[in-house]
Amino acid sequence: MIMANIKPIRPDEIPNGPGAAAILAAGIGCAAMGIFALAGDAFASLNHFFTFYAPTGALSGVSTSAVIVWLVAWFVLSRRWAPKNVEMTKVLSVSFALLAVGVLLTFPPVMDLIQGR
Repeated sequence: MIMANIKPIRPDEIPNGPGAAAILAAGIGCAAMGIFALAGDAFASLNHFFTFYAPTGALSGVSTSAVIVWLVAWFVLSRRWAPKNVEMTKVLSVSFALLAVGVLLTFPPVMDLIQGR
């Protein structure tokens, strides 16, 4: 019988990079959604560019593009941070700031204020 020498893994030995990558990518995707929504509302040419499906208007392209940005960010960050431990306080702070940007930029009064309407 072969006996393997297995030592238990402590929680502090497990890298938090993949989880941090997912959290930061979500913030990046939210900010992209807000930026794309503002750009599509502010510029007619971008509104036309973001119209992937006519009945929904620019929302179809804005949301699809934001999801693509989120997935690319998640892929890149998860590959770079897979074996690492990153400081979660910084990741969470930046992620919540990006989330706030995304929410504010999709709020019509803020969009109108930025556009000078």
